[in-house]
Amino acid sequence: MSLYVLLKFVHVLLAIVALGFNASYPIWLARAQREPAHALPILRGIKTLDDRFANPAYALLLVLGLAMTFIAGLPLSTFWIAAALGLYVLLVLGGGLLYSPTLKRQITALEAGGPNSAEYAQLSRRGTLVGGLLSLDVLLIVFLMVTKPSF
Repeated sequence: MSLYVLLKFVHVLLAIVALGFNASYPIWLARAQREPAHALPILRGIKTLDDRFANPAYALLLVLGLAMTFIAGLPLSTFWIAAALGLYVLLVLGGGLLYSPTLKRQITALEAGGPNSAEYAQLSRRGTLVGGLLSLDVLLIVFLMVTKPSF
């Protein structure tokens, strides 16, 4: 087995972990809305999954993806690689500057004002919008990685 194939295997596993956890967030958030008494542990659980599993997996995806690119001798200017890297930068910025702080503030607002507070409702809407946009970003990256289009 070549180093490239081994890295690719781990890369795919990390993508499954990162995307799998992220894909579960809307399900958990819907449950938190239906059962406000459980909203706080649900939000804290999402924060834990994001901080300890999904985000580290995304970081390692970049490292392994770059390693495979260099091993394969592909230039970073290759369309699908360059486009995916650009989308990855947007993902990191959106997650770090918008989604994670919103989730943290959402937890704080829920603790302070409860599930019916205006601040919590506003932060929930913002988190849903940002989460949806980041999900679209990730889907575009996966599309580029799988189809490898050239223009």
